[in-house]
Amino acid sequence: MAKAKTNGIELEYETLGDPGDPALLLIMGLGAQLIDWPADFCTALAARGFHVIRFDNRDAGLSTQLDDLGAADLAAAYTGQSPYKLADFATDTAGLLDALGIDKAHVVGVSMGGMIAQQLVIDHPDRVLSLCSIMSTTGDRTVGASTPEAMAALSQPPATTRDEALANSLRSSKVIGSPAYPPTDEERRARAEAKYDRAYRPLGTGRQFAAILASPDRTEALHDVKVPTLVIHGEADPLVNVTGGRATAAAIPGAELIILPGMGHDLPAVLWPTIIDAIAANTAR
Repeated sequence: MAKAKTNGIELEYETLGDPGDPALLLIMGLGAQLIDWPADFCTALAARGFHVIRFDNRDAGLSTQLDDLGAADLAAAYTGQSPYKLADFATDTAGLLDALGIDKAHVVGVSMGGMIAQQLVIDHPDRVLSLCSIMSTTGDRTVGASTPEAMAALSQPPATTRDEALANSLRSSKVIGSPAYPPTDEERRARAEAKYDRAYRPLGTGRQFAAILASPDRTEALHDVKVPTLVIHGEADPLVNVTGGRATAAAIPGAELIILPGMGHDLPAVLWPTIIDAIAANTAR
């Protein structure tokens, strides 16, 4: 892995596949790290002829931590005030492409990463070849709402010990995960341990959440998106209701919408072939 300087910060990133192949940039979600893109998923994408790039967003993983900004003020965020917004993530991402010498990329974003991907194509349309927004939404607060149980899982107080953090992660994954494709407890724990041991940044996650809340509705701006767009959403997603995906597809001219029954707010391995096929087909458009 390596670091790239962009927009006054550093982003930890990793690439996979032939640099001569078309670039496919993967953007992860709230509090997530580049390792939340499963290695085998990335390998499968590279095998389809892509130069795959995954990275840690600001305030997550091993990228720059902005703890000097203090804890998130969610009340202020609801009024549009936060130290940074989704547009800043988009600028970070465009700068990562600059650092890698990549003019344009196919872009795939999950959850908050889908929001960043949408903002990237709005603010930097010349950098995006195609867009895929997965389990995400438009910023319109009337769509994509969380269930009370999912919001409670998202809003757990920061853990003070490793064991507590792992228990919280296991509990959250069971609440927001795919009901039709549940991983084993061993698989859940292995993922939670890998994430905690690499980086545990709860204050950064809070600031990222504030950025989501403070950022404006993207619906009108999405009407002007001209790149091939694919929207994928789980029908059983409790964290970002499927109405968020439907609204995203409706906002972007010509967008293809795929609703996957039984899928929640995760990427079950059994669905990877379907998702990868759809991504590859969208890039070919």
